[in-house]
Order: sequence, then structure tokens, then C-alpha cells
Amino acid sequence: MSLVIEVPGWRRLVLEHLVLDLNGTLATDGALAPGVAQAVEKLSETLTCHLVTADTFGTAARLFGPSVRLALIRPGDEAAQKREIVRRLGALGVAAVGNGANDVLMLKEAALGIAVLGAEGASPQALTAAQVVVREPVEALELLLKPDRLRATLRR
Repeated sequence: MSLVIEVPGWRRLVLEHLVLDLNGTLATDGALAPGVAQAVEKLSETLTCHLVTADTFGTAARLFGPSVRLALIRPGDEAAQKREIVRRLGALGVAAVGNGANDVLMLKEAALGIAVLGAEGASPQALTAAQVVVREPVEALELLLKPDRLRATLRR
């Protein structure tokens, strides 16, 4: 499974994995944003989806079906743990979605970093680490479901 996206003047992305931060990015106060579960389910037909979380609210396991892999991180140096997940998967084949200061290293490491400026806001470092910034999580996922949007934003 992979998603190939040719971005004129920039690069050819061959994505195999999607790494998703949960709280603050896809969910607010432990509840998924509308449309996120459906979009992730659709993306899991093309990409291996990984939900990266400390599971602060204890809800991660039941938010998505078996098509999403849960990657739990421990308290302390979450940023390095998230970056290590991207590295283990092979950064050149990873798209990452996040919003917080602890997502910066993962967004920088991934072939494609998407920052979400959602209900919790986003750290300025996450915004500058990403190649694309969107207003809400479903928009981030739709960039991968409808790659022409991504091409239009990133082409040089």
C-alpha cells in the first residue's frame, strides 16, 4: 500500500504511513472532531495509519477500528518518542499530522508534515515545522484523500 503524489517543482512523495497525533490534533478533550474517523478509515485503505498518543483521556483504543495502529508514548520527552516512531517507519514514506510543540520533531522528520490549527490552537514551532497548515483535522486528512489539493498548495 502506498500513496504516490507528484508535486511539481518540489518532490515526489511515496507515502506508506500516516502518523497522527491524537489529543489537540484529531480530538479535543478526548472526543474526535466530526468526520475524522471516517476519513482515517478511508485513508487506511491506502496508508498504514498510526495513532500516536499518551492516551491522556484513556479513549484511544476505542476511537478507531482495527485498521489503525495505536502507538502509545510515555510521559517525558514525547517529542523525541514521536520522532523515533517516524524514523522507525522510514521517514521518507511518512506523512505526519500534529499541532503541538511535542509534534515539531515528528513534523520535521516526516516526508510531509501537516500542522492543524484546531480548537486547541497550534504551537508556532509546529506551524513552521510543517509543509502545510490547515484549519481543522479533517482538512489535513482530505489533503491525502484528494492529493490535487496538496499539489496546488506545494507546487513551485
